[in-house]
Amino acid sequence: MSRLLLLEDEEVIRTQLRRLLERNGYEVAEAGALDEALAHGVDNFDLVLADLRLPGEPGTAIIQQAGEVPVIIMTSYASVRSAVESMQQGAYDYISKPFDHDELLLLVARTLKQSRLQRQNAALKHDLQRDYPVGGMVGSCAAMRTVFEHIQRVAPVDMTVLITGESGTGKELVARAVHEESLRAEGPLIAVNCAAIPEGLIESELFGHEKGAFTGAHNKREGMAEAANAGTLFLDEIGELPLSAQARLLRLLQDNEIRPVGASHSKRVDIRLVAATNRDMPRQVEDGAFREDLFYRLRVMEIALPPLRERGEDVIELAGYLLDKACKKLNRQPLAFSDDGRAAIAGYTWPGNVRELQNAIERSVILCDDSLVDAAHLGLPAAGGARRTPPGKVDAQMSLDEYFRHFVTSNQGSMTETELAQRLGISRKSLWERRQRMNLPRG
Repeated sequence: MSRLLLLEDEEVIRTQLRRLLERNGYEVAEAGALDEALAHGVDNFDLVLADLRLPGEPGTAIIQQAGEVPVIIMTSYASVRSAVESMQQGAYDYISKPFDHDELLLLVARTLKQSRLQRQNAALKHDLQRDYPVGGMVGSCAAMRTVFEHIQRVAPVDMTVLITGESGTGKELVARAVHEESLRAEGPLIAVNCAAIPEGLIESELFGHEKGAFTGAHNKREGMAEAANAGTLFLDEIGELPLSAQARLLRLLQDNEIRPVGASHSKRVDIRLVAATNRDMPRQVEDGAFREDLFYRLRVMEIALPPLRERGEDVIELAGYLLDKACKKLNRQPLAFSDDGRAAIAGYTWPGNVRELQNAIERSVILCDDSLVDAAHLGLPAAGGARRTPPGKVDAQMSLDEYFRHFVTSNQGSMTETELAQRLGISRKSLWERRQRMNLPRG
């Protein structure tokens, strides 16, 4: 139940308003003057309703004492000037007497809802900053210091960013950090995995479509680019984007316009584009799989993420951070790594990078019955390296899932998702679904 503080010097009006608010489910405390209101403790309430004209100080004097608690000013001396002055001093809104009861109740409900959403948003941002420092990236090696510096430099500048690096290095976290540190932080961050959308639908997903534009288009639909208006559009695995969609994306970057599938007119949008890939983009341009003009439009600023195996002592620091996070997530008491656990982490090559490290640590927290996580809990190969079948060789004892994993990891550096799916004899959608099931995302 929301708690309201009613500051009104006329007792008859105050009593009527209190009864009205209580009938509608609010808990109400009364005060006839500013000192009485302050004695209640303003921060104990969700909303303050204050009359403008009070004995002694005016009702607007409570605004500075209210802090984050919204204040609605009531007055029978209605004028544009008094309304403007109240709002300039920080009042949430203003209502003139005599007012309709429904009008007041609607204003109170709207103010409480807006205040609640603002507090939730602030709490979520606080949690995000606590759990994901610098976009969730931890490390002090030279390569990561360069990454952090590039994020700080490029984030406030409204330019296109291309994030490169192996799968699992944290490219989406960099995109989130760029957005959160930008002037568009209050706008939406819309993330699209280009490899997860069937080739025939990706243009519709990105740019929208009109009703009847193709079979199954029963309703008009807004695309992801339009949904990101006034914010950031993050295209993960940009190297998997079909050439037809690349042409539309180029027009978006050049003219800030999109044309939904089946539409006769373009729409203007205001977005910042951040893209990511684990592909060799210059090779794709050379092979004709990616437009050269689009590539250079995307590569205005490139942020290259190093693989975990090249980050030296960062792996131990990052493992400690991820262990604390996993314990909180899984409701476990704080754990620590044993000496052989740290040695196993430091000696492993982490082909899946940070994503693999995070998964191994979460698994170890589940398996650990003691206060120390050791090498056995982590389940890493004894030799410390990544145990793989040599490229080009297939073990006759492999299961279908093992063969799938081997084929994909051995060839994804040189093949698009479409080519991988064709070689495996499955659809792109099936390839993506199996990747998710086997924790082999590309990014």
